[in-house]
Amino acid sequence: MMVELNGIRYRVEITGNGSPLVLLHGFTGSLDTWTPFIPLFAKEYRVIALDLLGHGATEAPNDPKRYEIEKAADDLMALFDQLAIGDAHLLGYSMGGRLALLTACREPERIRSLMLESSSPGLRAKREQKERMAHDEKLAAFIEEKGVEAFVDVWENIPLFQTQKRLPLDERKKIRASRLKQRERGLANSLRGMGTGKQPSLWEHLPNLFIPTLLLAGEEDHKFVRLAEEMDKLLPQSEKKIIPGCGHAIHIENRRLFASLVLSFLREQN
Repeated sequence: MMVELNGIRYRVEITGNGSPLVLLHGFTGSLDTWTPFIPLFAKEYRVIALDLLGHGATEAPNDPKRYEIEKAADDLMALFDQLAIGDAHLLGYSMGGRLALLTACREPERIRSLMLESSSPGLRAKREQKERMAHDEKLAAFIEEKGVEAFVDVWENIPLFQTQKRLPLDERKKIRASRLKQRERGLANSLRGMGTGKQPSLWEHLPNLFIPTLLLAGEEDHKFVRLAEEMDKLLPQSEKKIIPGCGHAIHIENRRLFASLVLSFLREQN
């Protein structure tokens, strides 16, 4: 269904009953990212999945400022209000994990637990932020000039996704087809407004975030293993799981274990 949140039409799908569990996908994804898991999660939870701004069937406004992660968090809270959700569990992958963490830092009383897959609290140094914003602007301009297909050709070959080349060919084709459905404007403006460089650093907030948190990272995704380890030291109520034989997208590379870890963690919060 389509839901209007702060003037933007979002695609939202709701399945099941029970405690609310909100699913937030990564960059170039959509709520379809979670299709293999929704029937399983919905046996115990009210599962709410949405296409984030500029992705999938959600609107892609022209103004990059509308994509700022703080505004995305405002949209998420507007969804909570529309659905009469007092608090919810948040599961986010990569970009979706950054949004989940920011939302928890801003509205801790509305987040029952956090599950962060391959996620980051942002960059600590201003210099790093500026460098990342410049990189993302170049990538955004490339998308606008060359189109989604040319971008996907580059994106699926970056080091972050090399472990996915071990997936069966049919699976890789599905992932590529999903990425190719995106729009130039949505992806480019998402990078400009919601990229890691634009996100405020959340590191200093972690010691005060008293929310049960599951940190997931793939063993071969060395940068995010390090980030998970650093976050685990700072968060008061976290547990860390490093998944053998996986890279950045654990939910794709080892679906069974991913689902098992998420459900085990959720059941501990009841």
